[in-house]
Amino acid sequence: MRQLYSPLVVQTSPEHAELKEIGQRCITRHHVHHYLGFADTQWSLFQKESPPRVKPLLYVLRVLLTGIHLMRAGVVEANLLVLNEEFKLPYVKELVARKVEGREKSVLDAADMDFYAREYTRLRAELEQAGQCSKLRESSDARADLNDLLVRLRTH
Repeated sequence: MRQLYSPLVVQTSPEHAELKEIGQRCITRHHVHHYLGFADTQWSLFQKESPPRVKPLLYVLRVLLTGIHLMRAGVVEANLLVLNEEFKLPYVKELVARKVEGREKSVLDAADMDFYAREYTRLRAELEQAGQCSKLRESSDARADLNDLLVRLRTH
């Protein structure tokens, strides 16, 4: 879903627009499971780093905030700075600046790790809650339309 709705588009077509429209009907409340699992994987990878770096931590935060936003708004937004306009996490701008300035290999100390572990736990719980309270549909009704699009694309 992130790739389909990315603002970074190299080439588009009417079929791409149609796929994006159909894709909206594929978003369900069950996407919370994808984001929970993805966040757990990213967090595990982050924890294995010694010393831990900023860039993998940003991946973790992006996954969590994207998932929470999707469950609440039904829209895929993967830009961490845009997401943080909603979440207002005071440390995000500083972490992004460290990455952008070329210090992406900068490391976090033990006090930072304790703080980010607590934040991970808090945001993960917020994602679970957002999934439970989500007003998104229970299941997709787009299977036939996706199939029709695929058949049309294969026959061209």
